Amino acid sequence: MDELVESPCIENCCLNNEKICLGCFRSLDEISQWQQMNDRTRQNVLLKAEQRRSAHEMKRGFYVKN
Repeated sequence: MDELVESPCIENCCLNNEKICLGCFRSLDEISQWQQMNDRTRQNVLLKAEQRRSAHEMKRGFYVKN
């Protein structure tokens, strides 16, 4: 089975106090369950991760749009 939704991992893992990776902004549970997720669930995880990234950047006072 081909993986249509690729992992957002950038191999720069650093978990914050909420167990969110500051490299890809997925939770530890989302990272560990990624291989078992279907593409719809993966898309939802990517959406949440982008929302976390934006909130993190806003809190830190900068915002970079890709």
